[in-house]
Amino acid sequence: MNIGSTIRTIRKRKNITITQICEETGLSQGFMSQVENNKTSPSISTLESIANALKVPLAYLLLRQEERMNIVRKEERQITQNGIMNIKVEQLSSTKNVRMRLVEFPPGTSTGDVPHAHEGEEVHFVVKGRIYAEQGEDKDEFGEGDSYSWNACTPHLVRNIGEDIAIVLISIYNDSDQGKDFL
Repeated sequence: MNIGSTIRTIRKRKNITITQICEETGLSQGFMSQVENNKTSPSISTLESIANALKVPLAYLLLRQEERMNIVRKEERQITQNGIMNIKVEQLSSTKNVRMRLVEFPPGTSTGDVPHAHEGEEVHFVVKGRIYAEQGEDKDEFGEGDSYSWNACTPHLVRNIGEDIAIVLISIYNDSDQGKDFL
């Protein structure tokens, strides 16, 4: 863990000096310098004092980098185009187990000729257009503002039944195979 670097970054961003932290926590400047340079590992109670002085939750100091906010700017999104189905998929953001995608279905396109299954759970929100979705024996049509969810281990498919592009926001939870594609 890189707790010291996190503390230094927060302290500098908030324009707090080491002296101010030490005055509030009762810690020595030498000790704080060692903490910020990752040369010593403070106790949980010491970290709690530092977190209070920085006005951040203790839990934030304990997060690994990959557990912190992940920012993906619009122009930085990974975009894939499925050539066979002509479906555009924009990777919006993700955590260890959750991925969020914006999927564009041109008129008449679908996720395949036959329903398919994979691990995970999905929540779909229709941003624009009209779609048809089926999972097992459940089938329905959805329009703008409608949403639905399912366990993806049951065969399913999604099809644009409108005359314009359909856009669907999809969140996928998968605790065992992050890299597997759902389309």
